[in-house]
Amino acid sequence: MTDQPQDLPGWADFLHEVEIPVLKHTARELAHMQEDEDKLSARGIASVVITDPMLTVRLLRYMQEHKRASQVQELIQIESALMMMGISRFFSIIPAEPLVEDVLHDHLDALAPLLRLIHRAHRAAHYAYDWALLLHDLHAEEIRVAALLHDLAEMLMWCFAPDKMLQICHMQKQDKTLRSQAVQEQVFGFKLLDLQQELCKEWHLPDLLLKLMDEEYAQNERVRNVEYAVNLARHSSHGWDDAALPDDYTDIAGLLRMDAERVMAMVGALELEPSQSPE
Repeated sequence: MTDQPQDLPGWADFLHEVEIPVLKHTARELAHMQEDEDKLSARGIASVVITDPMLTVRLLRYMQEHKRASQVQELIQIESALMMMGISRFFSIIPAEPLVEDVLHDHLDALAPLLRLIHRAHRAAHYAYDWALLLHDLHAEEIRVAALLHDLAEMLMWCFAPDKMLQICHMQKQDKTLRSQAVQEQVFGFKLLDLQQELCKEWHLPDLLLKLMDEEYAQNERVRNVEYAVNLARHSSHGWDDAALPDDYTDIAGLLRMDAERVMAMVGALELEPSQSPE
């Protein structure tokens, strides 16, 4: 990409105007669904949309920008949003294009890191949703979406600034003590967390996403749920031997009010002993 923005306001403006791409797999799945209109359903489409963070954002953003004046609550549930919009309007208003793979055609070396990040987001969303159900959260779907979009700004920068994201990766491989936010400031001139905050405000994304970036809500149960899920997905992305995982298990155990060993079994870090089998 040439003529990239040079500062945070520039990037926020750019991302506000550019068409956010979707994954080729997403486009293919939706195209298959369209081939048999009798089987089309909001639930089926939602199950595809929620696997693609970029398409999820496009749908939520559209619904927020076009919500009725009488609508006071955020519309977070993807299936509900599709039912309100209508399936035919969804396909015409939010087409599954451009494709991430086409946007990155000159930087295909950035595709694998982006897909790994999205896969990690899927795992975080799965953990967070399951824990929300255990905690009897009446809005578990909002928790799932917040975990899925936790690293949205990073995903978007992999799409539109792959050269700089690859530079960040290289710098961190050379010096494993470098913290991500420090390297981001060095390369971009700002932290991606700050960019995400701007996008959340501009696009009126779920309020929970903003709370994740506000220290005032650090002890909020729903915020902790998402943060712990994201941490677990990140630290276990290369296996279950990361040095940070024991602290993750302790945090999750406190959240769910169970012992750390039970947490490890629940997330797949160890096998349940017969005496520990769930009742």
